[in-house]
Amino acid sequence: MAHENVVAVGIDGSERSETALTWAIEQAQRRDARLHVVTSYELPTYTAHTFEGAATSLDSRLFEAANEYLDAAVERGKKAGLETSSSLETGDPAAVLVELSKKVATVVIGSRGRGSFADRLLGTVSSAVPAHGYCPTVVVPEQSQGSCLPIRHIVVGVDGSEAANIALERAVWEAERWQAKLTAVATVNTSSIAWMPGAGYSVDVLDDVRTGLEIVVEKATEGYDIDVRTHALEGNPAALMAEFSTAVDLLVIGTRGRGGFAGLLLGSTSQAILHHSTCPVMVVPKRIRPGDDVPPTVTDVPWKRPE
Repeated sequence: MAHENVVAVGIDGSERSETALTWAIEQAQRRDARLHVVTSYELPTYTAHTFEGAATSLDSRLFEAANEYLDAAVERGKKAGLETSSSLETGDPAAVLVELSKKVATVVIGSRGRGSFADRLLGTVSSAVPAHGYCPTVVVPEQSQGSCLPIRHIVVGVDGSEAANIALERAVWEAERWQAKLTAVATVNTSSIAWMPGAGYSVDVLDDVRTGLEIVVEKATEGYDIDVRTHALEGNPAALMAEFSTAVDLLVIGTRGRGGFAGLLLGSTSQAILHHSTCPVMVVPKRIRPGDDVPPTVTDVPWKRPE
């Protein structure tokens, strides 16, 4: 099922989710999309059976508070000139986002929150949304504070896998949409192979990776008028991406790969990138849906990049 042209953002009333909302509004404007604001809450499991009437009282207060900041977020979207909708859900936040991802183009969330979307994303169900989402998930760190807008420079991690190629394609579309510079990065983590007897490491390996990266990027950017560069580097993928995040506006990574950027996404490396990145991170799923997003055209982006 093809998705709707909708940018969905999960909020919880925290300052971090306000930062995510700012990013989502800009993205919706760039792609001429509808903005959908969603929040979710769960009652503590003990209240219903421990204190008589406590569950009803708490549910009422949570409902009122959630509606208050939901209404404020919708007002921000409308003031930005966007068609804006909203929904208040009950239940597990990660499950709400995954289900929503089946119908929208992009899901945006803050890097942390008040026990809601983001804490669940980076906590007990840390891999749920990136691993099971049906559309790209953008995690916006609080420290970006809107400084990553407009997007002028994008870095994408590439390792030659199908998943990384899909992420590269999406990164190209975003670079075209924002008229941003694109840098594709591949890594050779020599520390992971140094222990192998006779494995040996030489600059030839890095040269081969660089050549392969240039071929893949040239194919992916064919027909696009964007400023693109490639780098083959030696080092740890997570550390390198975290370092890049201090100087760029968006990181793009895939969900699975060959042990480089994408292959480690659902493990400790992905958590390191999401926790330590100082710019938004877009996680692109491997699954493809019919009509899943479309490259921007001249008519899609009747704007000019700010000088």
